[in-house]
Amino acid sequence: MAVCALQLVCHAGSMTTHDAISRRLARLRAGDDPEFLLELPSGPAILGKYQPAGVRGCCMLLPDPIVASPNDLDHAARAAFFSDLVLLGDAVLEVTGAERINYLVLCNQVPELHGHVIPRSAHEDPAKRLLGPFEAYDFGGAHVADAKGPERELHAGLREALGRLLAERDGG
Repeated sequence: MAVCALQLVCHAGSMTTHDAISRRLARLRAGDDPEFLLELPSGPAILGKYQPAGVRGCCMLLPDPIVASPNDLDHAARAAFFSDLVLLGDAVLEVTGAERINYLVLCNQVPELHGHVIPRSAHEDPAKRLLGPFEAYDFGGAHVADAKGPERELHAGLREALGRLLAERDGG
């Protein structure tokens, strides 16, 4: 049985001053994002831009439409977003063989709602295992994902697993 960690750090009513998530969503809508995995009921799932060594398989869920925080969603949209986030985590667990998933919804540096799904492994350095993923790993200096290159198999596996899990969950 996998163990998870969830960290939420958002502020109700926060203003959207950065638009990185909005720009990414625009690229996804235009079909111009090779890291796209699957459209989920709450929005697109993507392979994360940065893939630090030791946490291969980092993914994100972006809500559509974009809001500043989960507090800005109605109850049904909140339930859909978090259910989809955990479904994405199920796919990452299956494909990467991770021991657990860290789910993060921070909205600090980029104050637009988005969820991170980060696999954690039993093989990690013990000191790093005690830290959150952004404290333990240098995401900014990490390998940039390339779904048409080195991450091709990972991307295909995540896409297949996520599609199957979505069909099972939603009866399709």
